[in-house]
Amino acid sequence: MKHFIFVPAFFLFSLMHAQPSFLFKKEKEKDEYTGPKWDQTNKASVYLSQVSFVNWNAGGTNSISGLFAFETKANYTDKYFNWTNSALVRLGINKQQSLGLQKSDDLVEINSNLGYQSDITSNWFYSARMSFKSQMFNGYSYPDTDNPISRLMAPGYLFFGGGMEYGKHIDKLSFYFSPVTLKATFVLDEDLSNAGAFGVDPAVYDDNGAILTPGERVRNEVGVLVTNTYEAELATNINIKNQLSLYSDYVNNFGNVDIDWSVDFDFKVNNFIKATLGSHIRYDDDVKTTVPSTEVEGEFDEAGAKVQWKQFLGIGVAVDF
Repeated sequence: MKHFIFVPAFFLFSLMHAQPSFLFKKEKEKDEYTGPKWDQTNKASVYLSQVSFVNWNAGGTNSISGLFAFETKANYTDKYFNWTNSALVRLGINKQQSLGLQKSDDLVEINSNLGYQSDITSNWFYSARMSFKSQMFNGYSYPDTDNPISRLMAPGYLFFGGGMEYGKHIDKLSFYFSPVTLKATFVLDEDLSNAGAFGVDPAVYDDNGAILTPGERVRNEVGVLVTNTYEAELATNINIKNQLSLYSDYVNNFGNVDIDWSVDFDFKVNNFIKATLGSHIRYDDDVKTTVPSTEVEGEFDEAGAKVQWKQFLGIGVAVDF
């Protein structure tokens, strides 16, 4: 994961300059300055999927799942400054026959980006960026619902840094580079922090199992951050949104890259009915997986970091207001 993970960044950087017609629209002409302004948008959506079986000889399990999402944006622009803010809350649940409710998605995300443009004819901005991600409810490795593997603020991720951003005046396209970005990982749960979950230092125990030093609650890193975002209309009523984030810590194993890459397709049926197809890939070298121990029954051994992948397909109602 040390080297080839940079390929998407260079690929998208080349797209930024090439701007192939099948992905991006032509660069917008500079609009005449009409004074400072605020723009605010809100979007609420509910997606559902359901399957039932009656005497189905191939077998199957009745299930129903739903995803609720709410996103709000507030953006400020004037002659030299551009300040974008967004907040997203998303929760998905799944119910299968003979099984209880299970969580399929859970996200709280806040983003804020302040850009300063010294030359209004340029597409380059000096930028300061902050982003925060966590979740609302406990997460489990089903069917085990007695031992949470994640909680509110366990983990929580905070990124804050400054750098240069290109593309504010190209429709839906942005490339951001920050040579100094703080990444703070919060694990504000005693059991998870003592276990060393999500890369924090675990607790130190004596020979009798008593805690000598509690587990670390916050892990701080300083590194380089590269992001790329674009939105485009692939065809009538079919839109794509790509978000890519690459981060490498200077101190701990520089060259090991954390990746967060999502690609979402939106299909518009009419003004209210929409379908979405999404793919989300993550890799974090500090988030280790576990496997059942071959020596002690009921215990687990660390198996190292692995690529995480999530896919979603749903149809539902989305309202902008």
